[in-house]
Amino acid sequence: MPADIQRIEMDQLACWRLRNGDAEVIVAEQGAQVLSYRQGEATPIIWLSEEAAFEKGQAVRGGVPVCWPWFGDLARNPQAVQEAYLGNQPAPAHGLVRSIDWVLQDSRSDADSASLEFCCNADRTLPGWPHAVELNLQIRLDRKGLHLSLTSHNQGDAPVALSQALHSYFAISDIRQVAVEGLDGRPYIETLDDWQQRLQQSDLRFSGETDRIYLDLPATLSLRDPGLNRRITIETRGSRSAVLWNPWIAKAQRLSQFADDAWQRMLCIETANVLGDMVRLGAGASHTLSVSIGVEAL
Repeated sequence: MPADIQRIEMDQLACWRLRNGDAEVIVAEQGAQVLSYRQGEATPIIWLSEEAAFEKGQAVRGGVPVCWPWFGDLARNPQAVQEAYLGNQPAPAHGLVRSIDWVLQDSRSDADSASLEFCCNADRTLPGWPHAVELNLQIRLDRKGLHLSLTSHNQGDAPVALSQALHSYFAISDIRQVAVEGLDGRPYIETLDDWQQRLQQSDLRFSGETDRIYLDLPATLSLRDPGLNRRITIETRGSRSAVLWNPWIAKAQRLSQFADDAWQRMLCIETANVLGDMVRLGAGASHTLSVSIGVEAL
């Protein structure tokens, strides 16, 4: 069956459904946010909260939010990223593009793939961020998996500094049973312990709340899930950093759009450019942050 693309609505949000064989991706125009990704009747690969709200102006819990032109708390970003924001209002967490509508520029489908391309002209739409940077997100579903490419093009005459992330929520069987492979020997920032730098000395397993920034990473990480008999592969380009996050029990109870027990079924592995891996865009320069997500049986 050839790939196809359909426009749908989810409560207040205009969305698009991409299908390729038995694989399906749903994308919201708001934030150009991938909401879900699944293959057939198996457990979804990208996790969407059971309590997600599809409301205008409100970020949706789950999927792959785009964090840009900064990640997390602006005050925790490098000084050059902080200085790029000139707004009078407090800087929202994870930047300015998650809750605004992006423009669909292109949609294509053929026998092998389906793709969408969204655009956000930052200097025209983002209050307090007056830099002439065009932002494009390409979303492609093919036989190998799901591919996301976020390109920032500085069309102005002055350099711009930014941090960013493709904030991927992955669906898992049980956080206490999975492991992330590819982190051994890599430095990380332990944000839950006064932002101390440490060194990972094995695959990462989970026994409590996790909020870490990993640095100097290889191009590929893997999420091994014996409970679902699968390995999710996460192949990146234009990134040397990633954020790994799970709220665990107590914090889960304080989160919006998040069931009290949902911490067991999700893990964020966020392809990023943060801290020393931030992006410095010279006049006329472009940078592309990409991730390809695939699945294989154990």
